[in-house]
Amino acid sequence: MGASMSMLKGANTPVPTQHVRVELGWRSGPGAPDVDASALLLASGKVRSDADFVFYNQPAHASGAVRHEGKQNAPDSVTDLLSVDLARVEPAIEKIVLAASADSGSFGQVPGLYIKVLDAKSGAEIARYDSQDATVETAFVLGELYRRQGAWKFRAVGQGYSTGLEGLATDFGISVDEPAQAAAAAGPAAPATRPDPAAPATSAAPVTPVKPASPPPSPPSAPVRLSKVTLTKETPSVSLTKQGGTSGAMRVNLSWQVRKQFQSWGAKLGRAVAMHADLDLDLCALYELTDGRKGVIQALGNAFGSLQQPPYIHLDGDDRTGGTSGENLTINLDHKDRLRRVVIFVTIYQGARSFADLDATVTLQPQNGAAIDFSLGECTVPSTVCALALITNTGSDLVVQREARFLVPERGVSPQRTIDHAYGWGMNWTPGRK
Repeated sequence: MGASMSMLKGANTPVPTQHVRVELGWRSGPGAPDVDASALLLASGKVRSDADFVFYNQPAHASGAVRHEGKQNAPDSVTDLLSVDLARVEPAIEKIVLAASADSGSFGQVPGLYIKVLDAKSGAEIARYDSQDATVETAFVLGELYRRQGAWKFRAVGQGYSTGLEGLATDFGISVDEPAQAAAAAGPAAPATRPDPAAPATSAAPVTPVKPASPPPSPPSAPVRLSKVTLTKETPSVSLTKQGGTSGAMRVNLSWQVRKQFQSWGAKLGRAVAMHADLDLDLCALYELTDGRKGVIQALGNAFGSLQQPPYIHLDGDDRTGGTSGENLTINLDHKDRLRRVVIFVTIYQGARSFADLDATVTLQPQNGAAIDFSLGECTVPSTVCALALITNTGSDLVVQREARFLVPERGVSPQRTIDHAYGWGMNWTPGRK
């Protein structure tokens, strides 16, 4: 099949469909750094504002045209997915740059890196480019989708950066705010206010910046944060307040893969979740509001919750659309002052006897601020319920703590009651079903 041939650097090909999936893939293994996909929407070669940057901390473009869907793990490879609806790309946008960045390593250590453009409906491959010559680069523009005479095309680019995602983003006009580079935080898109050279050097009077007559289009509220926070046994908690992640919607995702020895034929499906068609994990939450009310969010009994009214937590149900595997719930942090504490947990509804067969990862993605992720680690007990994370509002701070506590319910005791007992919620439980 000619479609599977890798394009040469600089080559282009028509994109005959409106809705495409962009797949960034590589072989996983010891020493291979983690890789992240991102997209920059350009008008005249630059972003219009920081909002034109789609990546793990800013997963959806306001137009709905580009979304970062997240990673999928197979036994020996990883893919990171973007979905692009070309029909929804605003007329001002001429090009969508498709990039990759390596976390704690260089692309010389990433085996088998490729980018594929697929028809989102049929899965048919439209284009593929394999990166062959990477060495010290920490970020790569692998390809671009661009308009040509009213139609869309894909070009294989293969241009590397040794300055990471930050250097690549800054190059296209993104202002980056990183704690480690506070001095360089302004970036090219932030207006610099310099003191008047004629003023005396000893002057302590503050310089008042003069506002430009016409502000740039849709200025971002704050520079983009590129940092990710990974919680471990050694550093199990993080302050959302210090991360700047205390407003908007926070998405909580649980994704899992079946451990290698259980993967046999399932691996060939390309999606570990698909192998366990009968595997049903349920993401749940116990909440306590500042007015003393307590409750549970779960699929059992259709207790899906609500984002705009108490408890300000909503379970998205078993939503497997859009390429995101696993379970999702959302917490409305605009109402964080009404939340006292939330314990997020997962139960095995059916399909496995315990968590011992599964590798699970939890990602908390605030609308503002850094993504927080952690793995649950190995389960060595016959557990059917696991406490994932505890979110506590101390009044002055909002803290996320990694729990990763595998609990073993006593005979005849439900997983929900087991969590309730472990965290001292003190609720009355009746049997429920979905």
